Amino acid sequence: MCGIVGYVGSGDTIEVLLNGLRRLEYRGYDSAGVAVVDSEGQIAVRKRSGKLARLEELLEASPLEAQGAGIGHTRWATHGGPTDVNAHPHLGDDGKLALIHNGIVENFAELRAELTEDGIELLSETDTEVVAALLGREVARQGDLETAFRTVVARLHGTFTLLAMHRDEPGKVVSARHHSPLVVGLGDGENFLGSDVAAFVSSTRRAVAVDEDNIAIITPGEVRITDFEGRPVAYEEFEVEWDADAADKGGWSSFMAKEISEQPDAVANTIRGRVTSHGVEIPELTALGDERLSNIDRVVIIACGTASYAGQVGAYAIEQWARMPVEVQLSHEFRYRDPVLSERTLVISVSQSGETMDTLMAVKYAIERGVTTVSVCNTQSATIPRESDAAVYTHAGPEVAVASTKAFVAQITALYLIGLHLGRVRATLSAEVQAQAVQQLEALPAKVAEAVDTHEQIQQLAHWMADSRSVLFLGRHVGYPIALEGALKLKEIAYIHAEGFAAGELKHGPIALIDHGQPVFVLVPSPRTSPLMHSKVVSNIQEIRARGARVIAVVEKGDTAVLPYADDVVRLPLADALFEPLLQVVPLQWFALELSSAKGLDVDQPRNLAKSVTVE
Repeated sequence: MCGIVGYVGSGDTIEVLLNGLRRLEYRGYDSAGVAVVDSEGQIAVRKRSGKLARLEELLEASPLEAQGAGIGHTRWATHGGPTDVNAHPHLGDDGKLALIHNGIVENFAELRAELTEDGIELLSETDTEVVAALLGREVARQGDLETAFRTVVARLHGTFTLLAMHRDEPGKVVSARHHSPLVVGLGDGENFLGSDVAAFVSSTRRAVAVDEDNIAIITPGEVRITDFEGRPVAYEEFEVEWDADAADKGGWSSFMAKEISEQPDAVANTIRGRVTSHGVEIPELTALGDERLSNIDRVVIIACGTASYAGQVGAYAIEQWARMPVEVQLSHEFRYRDPVLSERTLVISVSQSGETMDTLMAVKYAIERGVTTVSVCNTQSATIPRESDAAVYTHAGPEVAVASTKAFVAQITALYLIGLHLGRVRATLSAEVQAQAVQQLEALPAKVAEAVDTHEQIQQLAHWMADSRSVLFLGRHVGYPIALEGALKLKEIAYIHAEGFAAGELKHGPIALIDHGQPVFVLVPSPRTSPLMHSKVVSNIQEIRARGARVIAVVEKGDTAVLPYADDVVRLPLADALFEPLLQVVPLQWFALELSSAKGLDVDQPRNLAKSVTVE
């Protein structure tokens, strides 16, 4: 939510800012703006509600000549609607200062009242303009941007990343981070700030993650980081593992289509380096020590949205291989239910961005109670993995489309690896079972590639069903979370009613929804590895077919039992029961994409959604 870019250097400031904002569009936004020190030494702002293209049109009609420093922002409306006035940047100190903000300032109302009493007029409805005015007042009083900045951030409650620049210090941008992401990009004679590395990866792959409650000051030749009291803080540089080309469409019609097609590589890259002659051995978990892990007697997986469904799939595997209870909780509910935790509890967080605020706060809650925490994450040096005891990165590469696809299959893969690692450490897996699981894992990339090849069949099916107003999904066992994920994808990008159900729940209510022509996707377990569940799901198909449903059965190749009862059959490669979800989800992803496309919708940037939810 919200994209932030800062730049100081001799390059084309406006183009650097716009390029960074383009690469941050995936985060979700409803207005955009930039501020620079112009050729006359004044702060100049251009901002517009709507997509970035509107800001670019404004800049073309009313160009800016920048002197080498600027800030840019894409806003997700919270306080006040998506209007030109509410768009960032906001000004302070009689227009001498510009500020942008990601997050929510919870005490903005009392601060606004204080400013109003002081005779300062505010033009927008935003909490951000309150901060800009507050900072402007402090700069006027103290005569120094950094000192004033420290004074102001100490007064703010809530979540924020702030970037500010002042006319009187034109070669400098100051920034602060509190419960919201901030990264520095290190260049040669130029430096960058961003919500994530995508903001500057086309210019540099050298980066520094700014820690919680720190301030970063950049000039063309220097980066300084302090705490909120001004004490210097040491920092470590890291190199971004992917380049700018990885975040481009590369000829695909959408980022989502590209990312669905990249899933075989996402799985392969997540497995790579974690399978040895002894079985699965994850270096990041090995560092925790076998004794610590073998002492674990319970696992809690915390996540939101698609990541929570990955957690539900992973729970089946961890429970089966490590032989201990596993539960999955929504991050935003976790700390409010007063959960029972002990030093023998392992909390596994799952977050693509590593910045999901609900999950971050749940992790902090777990840490405060002395439990071991492991992060499954796709983003280098993000906050959640840095806060956790260990991080298992998924190596899926940048995911730009708001609706997650390749990160989802990579998360399941990582959770399976964790389950096998724990099973080995706890001696709950026989050598034979572990060898079979490793064999299935290593065969996954090729099988996922076959699942990707269902695209043409699904495309035709989606275009036939473009007028559908409701779609249902049924699954059992590991197929149930995939049914939930298939429904979520349709809601996210096709904007139609969709529900996923455990197939055994049909008679307990959902079968009342079945009417003539109702489309129902049924995820059918393998008759080879799950014969009992297979027969029950075939019975479910007969029940809904008898009531007029249009049945789309997702089956393994060679399964003929469903043919008399299914209107359409999607065939997938053979896999053991636990590994079927990584194949079954692919045609459901294609279906959501193609149905959305048939309706003429924006597949990559659906309405009202953001890629990274950085506020609670």
